[in-house]
Amino acid sequence: MSPALVKPAPAKRSFREQMHLAREDAIIQAVNRLLAEKGFDAMTVDEVANEVGIAKASLYKHFSSKEDLAAAAMVRVMLRAVAFLDQLEQADPGARPLDRLKAVTRWTMEVQLAGEMPSLPSENSSLRGALMVNTAYMDGLMNVSDRLGAWIEAAQADGSLNRALPPIAVLYTLFARACDPVLGFLRQSGSYSDTQIIELVMSTCFEGLGSR
Repeated sequence: MSPALVKPAPAKRSFREQMHLAREDAIIQAVNRLLAEKGFDAMTVDEVANEVGIAKASLYKHFSSKEDLAAAAMVRVMLRAVAFLDQLEQADPGARPLDRLKAVTRWTMEVQLAGEMPSLPSENSSLRGALMVNTAYMDGLMNVSDRLGAWIEAAQADGSLNRALPPIAVLYTLFARACDPVLGFLRQSGSYSDTQIIELVMSTCFEGLGSR
């Protein structure tokens, strides 16, 4: 093999770099938990620092603001979503588009019920600004949106989804399941298991409320 084709081994990180990354990962995990539990508005930087067990000043060495913390948590979720879509495509390349859309929707609700889905306000200019300039988040969002959009159009073409609905409306409807309050309400009722809750919401989402 030509020396030019031999890839150099990745440089080994120093102990200090490994510790820096480990702390950053702990911060993001704490932010994710707090955002899922309390939401962006109620979460404070002090709570994040206390959760991780570091000084507030140390936290700011990693992330400069509360908005940046939330953006980092959303990047983590987007990476998980992209990995899940990859897994779907690799596991069954010939799967029906509708089945893939259902699998993704079910997965987002599982993540929410597990307390791992950040809860962000729909209207917050500073947070929106932090997300819009975060390249990793925007790349992940475009990746997920483009792939789901293609599956939606394919499902409409084969007649398994309502062709009269604008694809963008279907896409946003599926995105909304990741932060659907119905899941929490049904869990609080104590009448259903998490599996039953997901199937109930899946039914209303894909089959509607009309009688059959």
